[in-house]
Amino acid sequence: MSTSYPSTIAAPVEHEIVVTKSRFITTVAPVSSVEDADRVIAEVRRRRWDAQHTCTAMVTGVLGDQARSSDDGEPSGTAGVPMLEVLRRRGLTDVVAVVTRYFGGVKLGAGGLVRAYSTSVSETLDRAALVHRRPLTRVTVDVPHAEAGRIDNVLRDWVRRHDATLGEPAYGSTATFELWVPGAAVEPLRADLAAGSAGALAPVVGEERVVDVAAE
Repeated sequence: MSTSYPSTIAAPVEHEIVVTKSRFITTVAPVSSVEDADRVIAEVRRRRWDAQHTCTAMVTGVLGDQARSSDDGEPSGTAGVPMLEVLRRRGLTDVVAVVTRYFGGVKLGAGGLVRAYSTSVSETLDRAALVHRRPLTRVTVDVPHAEAGRIDNVLRDWVRRHDATLGEPAYGSTATFELWVPGAAVEPLRADLAAGSAGALAPVVGEERVVDVAAE
């Protein structure tokens, strides 16, 4: 059984909501580590130094097995944990959420705070581009330059039909094409290349790696 990996987001997104005169400004950003997340949080704090609260939640690690949250002065459990739950429900990792609250003078109560912080993160994530992560096998194919254009078209069509992705080609004495292929598709690729080249082309199979693939 193959492992299912959490997704992440492609780029930072900011979004603001207003709840009973309080402003909740959310930043969500992709990160590579806890330290990277801390840098994002520090930058938001620097830009919004005058806010009453800067609440945070992060999930990191390829399996999403590291998590941290902070209520930053809000009543315990009303900000950071609800924010973290949104990230968990979305199946995300290597992402940090920072919600800056400018108090509007009206207390929201515990339930109101939970809803406000959850909604702020959820609406911001709705605006983010997802990046899926899948275990794929690296395959390279060396092609004579005279055949490179034709094989490039063949491979582009092949990856679309086999849930694979094409890397950047390299050009030396031959043209080397790089593909990232589901494990079960390696043998079909081998057969299709042989059939399309009268047996002249054979893939070189490399390592398996968890690869980011932009959601369509």
